This record gives sequence, structure tokens and C-alpha cells, in this order.
Amino acid sequence: MLSRVADSLYWMSRYLERAEHTARLLDLGLHTMLDQSSSSADQRWQRLLSSLYVEVSPGQTTDAYAITQMLTFDQSNSASIVSCLASARENARHAREQISSEMWEQLNRLFLQLKRTTVDDIWQSQPHEFYQAVKEGAQLFQGITDSTMSHGEGWHFIHVGRYIERASAVTALLQANTGILESANESQTDRAIELVSLLKSCTAYEAYCQVYTAEVRPEWTLEYLLLNAEFPHSVRFSVEMVQTALSAIAQSTGAAKTGRISRLAGRLLASLSFGQVDEILSGGLHDYLDEIRLQCAQLHSTIYQVYVSYPIESALAS
Repeated sequence: MLSRVADSLYWMSRYLERAEHTARLLDLGLHTMLDQSSSSADQRWQRLLSSLYVEVSPGQTTDAYAITQMLTFDQSNSASIVSCLASARENARHAREQISSEMWEQLNRLFLQLKRTTVDDIWQSQPHEFYQAVKEGAQLFQGITDSTMSHGEGWHFIHVGRYIERASAVTALLQANTGILESANESQTDRAIELVSLLKSCTAYEAYCQVYTAEVRPEWTLEYLLLNAEFPHSVRFSVEMVQTALSAIAQSTGAAKTGRISRLAGRLLASLSFGQVDEILSGGLHDYLDEIRLQCAQLHSTIYQVYVSYPIESALAS
């Protein structure tokens, strides 16, 4: 596969996963603020912005309406849903010969639906229905991809993009909420509300209850979202999917220098597979999550060096 095609498939998947994640956070934020005080809601919005690495300039309005506009419809903001979908669509166009017609049509449909909508259209009516449609549109694209695309090299690059983005996003979300997971100053009720919201941010609340019952505790919440081997939005599950896809790509391509990718992915997975939540908390949660985020970034850079931006000499040598 050409490196530019692999690059396009990888980023198409990352941008689509990012758009779905942002839609989920905004949907939950707007829904939860109805039951919160203004100060609690402001803190939640700040954590949301922090988890998405969105910086607000001094004097910029950060109320719910402004954040919804900025993270959904602002085309000048690279973190907005419309920008992510536009980037996913552009990357899909570059790899048009590798994806199915059904995939292209679904991505187009989702993008055009968003382009026809404004913040005022959803603000006075049903924002939940709008964000639900965005999430379902992204999930439908994933299902169509698995059903209509050959599960070869390109499909594995799509999986790498999806799950490395998911691992990074959930890690950033946990990092933004370390105060909730570590602090003992909040009341039991306030903390429970925040923990339930954190689980719902990753579509994990019902699955969590099946494992731990309905009691929401910070160490259990962290363990489930970080270390669980079976839940699709946990960091460990996502990293394992990345490693599996990378192994399949290495086997099919026989590319040189894949050993470093394998070592990085294996080291990251091992730290999550053998990690214990009590040791992580006692050793410093923020530093641990920062190391996971750094290793995800290193893995991304190495993937680029081996499969996308490699020197021509290495390609000829292989």
C-alpha cells in the first residue's frame, strides 16, 4: 500500500473517532448542567476543554452556548466536530480507491448533515438528538467499514487510527479528572455524580455496573476505564487493538524496522496489563497517565517513521 493511502486511512479514522468523542462529551455536558449549580457546571466545562487540549484566549466567553458553538460548528477551530469531519472526509477522498462506496456515502451524509445545522438550530430544540445523530453516524461508519471493506492492510490502518485516538482521548479525559479520582474533599453525592458522568463520557456506566454493581467508587472507575481488558473504550483494550492491528500490518508488509513499533506497543500494553490501580494511585496518577499519553505519542511517531515518512533508501532496501 502507498504510504499516502495508509496515512489518509489512518487520519480518516482518527478524525472520525475524535468527532464522536467530542460529541459525546458535549452531549453529556449539556445534559448534566441542568442538574448542577453554575459553579459545578463551570468546572465541568473547564475539565472538558482541558481533556480536549482546547485553550481559551483571555477574555473569550466560555459559557455553555459559546463552548457548544466553538467545539461543534466553528470551522476555524481544528478541534471542532465540523473540522474533524471535514478532515476525515478529505482524507477519505484521498483514499477513495481503497474504501467502499457505502463508506464514502455515509461519511458524506454525516458531514453534510452537520453543515446544514447551526448552533441556534439545536440550542432551542433538542441538542441531545443532534449529538446522538453524530455519534450514531460515526458508529454506523465503523460498522459499514467492517462489513464492506476487505480486512487487509488498509482496514488494519483504520483500526490503528481509531484505537490509538481512543486510547489517547480516554487517557486525556482521565488526566483532566484526576482531581475527582484522587480528592477526598468532595461530598459523597457530588463525587458520585462526577464519577457517573465520567463513566458515561466513555459509554461505560452500564457496563461498569455489571462488573462492580451500582456503587461508584473512584478506584473502581479508574480501574475500569484504564485497565479493563474487555471494555472497548478502556485504554488497555484500545492499546491491545492497536498492537493486534500493527502485528497484522507488519506481517503483511514485511516492512523493515517494525521491531521498534512492536517493542513500543508491547511495553505500553504490558504497563496496562500488569498495572494495579492502588499502586498507580499511590505512585501519582497524573504522572502515570502522562507517561501513557507520551508512549501513545511515541507510538504514533514511530508508525509514521516506518510506514509514512520513511526515507526512500529504506524502502529500496526492503
